[in-house]
Amino acid sequence: MTSAGSGPRLRQWQQEALNSFLREKPRDFLAVATPGAGKTTFALTLAQTLVDDRTVQRIIVVVPTEHLKHQWAESAKKFGLSLDPNFTNSSAVNAAYDGIVVTYAQVGMHPFKHHAVASARRTLVILDEIHHAGDAKSWGDGVYEAYNDVEHRLALTGTPFRSDDSQIPFVRYEEDGEGHLVSQADYTYGYSHALADGVVRPVVFLAYSGEAQWKDSAGEEYSARLGEPLNAEQTARAWKTALDPKGDWIASVLQAAHTRLMKIRANMPDAGGLVIATNKTTARAYAKILSGLSNTPVTVVLSDEAGASDRIDEFSASRDEWMVAVRMVSEGVDVPRLSVGVYATSASTPLFFAQAIGRFVRSRMPGESASVFLPSVPVLLRLAEEMEVSRDHVLGKPHRESGWSDELLEQANRTQSEPDDMPSYEAIGASAELDSLIFDGSTYGTPTVAGSEEEQDFLGLPGLLDADQVRTLLAKRQSDQLDARDAEEKARRAEERKARERAEILGETPPTPTAPAQQAQGGTGESLAADDLPELRKELNARVAIAAGKTGRPHGAIHTEVRKACGGPPTALCSAEQLRERIAYLRDW
Repeated sequence: MTSAGSGPRLRQWQQEALNSFLREKPRDFLAVATPGAGKTTFALTLAQTLVDDRTVQRIIVVVPTEHLKHQWAESAKKFGLSLDPNFTNSSAVNAAYDGIVVTYAQVGMHPFKHHAVASARRTLVILDEIHHAGDAKSWGDGVYEAYNDVEHRLALTGTPFRSDDSQIPFVRYEEDGEGHLVSQADYTYGYSHALADGVVRPVVFLAYSGEAQWKDSAGEEYSARLGEPLNAEQTARAWKTALDPKGDWIASVLQAAHTRLMKIRANMPDAGGLVIATNKTTARAYAKILSGLSNTPVTVVLSDEAGASDRIDEFSASRDEWMVAVRMVSEGVDVPRLSVGVYATSASTPLFFAQAIGRFVRSRMPGESASVFLPSVPVLLRLAEEMEVSRDHVLGKPHRESGWSDELLEQANRTQSEPDDMPSYEAIGASAELDSLIFDGSTYGTPTVAGSEEEQDFLGLPGLLDADQVRTLLAKRQSDQLDARDAEEKARRAEERKARERAEILGETPPTPTAPAQQAQGGTGESLAADDLPELRKELNARVAIAAGKTGRPHGAIHTEVRKACGGPPTALCSAEQLRERIAYLRDW
């Protein structure tokens, strides 16, 4: 065995979690920490401590993927621990190592072998991304059989929930008083805490809407606006149309994302971008589009292909601009330089979304921020608004909003995380429009066409910003945007007034007013309400900011509370009347 090293200096949460474990040295300990917070460092420090004081004689780390086996083994060397990542179900334990790293699949295939290895010596088992141990009975039962008798089990996850009711082994569940069992963590360090501590990056979501058109097998054409409340089928088809690589929507969004990446690389020269694609075909098509924009080769990673792990490592170590991945680069895969993401997939469970966004939050230096581009659809807008909300695994309770039980909401823990192709469907095209920006639960900006100067203003935000600076700048850009539109409207109305006066003097027919003026003079109440949306959003965000200042709570938590009290969709999808209701609710705080 190797001698123990000192390891990296611990962050406050890591030290607190370590102290919490060492006080009683429980058999089971669940640590929940947001992606990028340093769960690996905490776990290996604990392992080193238990080896040094001879509490345990062997370390076993269980991970979701082959790639992570080698990543854990490399990290362990910094702590003076040697872990064998090449251990197989047919090999013997090499006594020269302090332990082994295996996958959940390995354990599930031969649990009795792993039980023998774990029981041969006093053992600490580290279960990385423990929610995977609830996957299918073969994994969950196998993990339980293999490690039920060990001295200590340390469970780690950044997403302590699942999209089903499969109980996670070695996790404690307690009644919530409403007939449900809720998972209980022994230590929790959420995204909002990590953001306040500067441990993770602030993530700004840029939601793009647009008009989508498609036709069915009978040749009948349909049109729907992405971002407006639609039924499940309309949303699915508008979403799929937007993601079609032959259309304008994804090309415009990739162009915007590349522009944003170039802005960030001005301060962080090695900053990289990741596109999360639906399948192999679209991944290669997106890569082709990016090849026409990028100054460096585009890496394509297909999760089920040989060499995928090597390509991730090569991209991580390089200064290349873009990587395109299918069904995500696996959770826990560490590519710290990722700063821009494009969510070009319809996998939409809270678990999948949290894992995907977790690829962009890891902070390397103060001031780094991340930008994620996504389709403006209700389920994604809700998840973006509630990013900082801590979730537990609840058994016996629905995990998604009503109305979203269609094929788009495949469970993220299954191998197939994408919807099946819908029959009798052909995409025609879709335009792209920057609908809004979401940060810390608040929505900023008003709709603007892709490629416009207003879009460029938001894409051009400085690359180095802390959370407070992001919030301040977004509010200022929104205010400037609204002021500019007000000035344009005033100028337009003045010009129309002059034209009417001129027509009256000359005895001519007055010119026909433009659309906004028509609405003002006799359009529907609905149209008038739509014109109020930007100002109402601005007022709502201002009142949320006031409430946050008074209570010390995050903006997102207040938005969530107001939404629960008043009902309705995410802020970006609210009607004028719904916004007024939320404003009135906050006035009474």
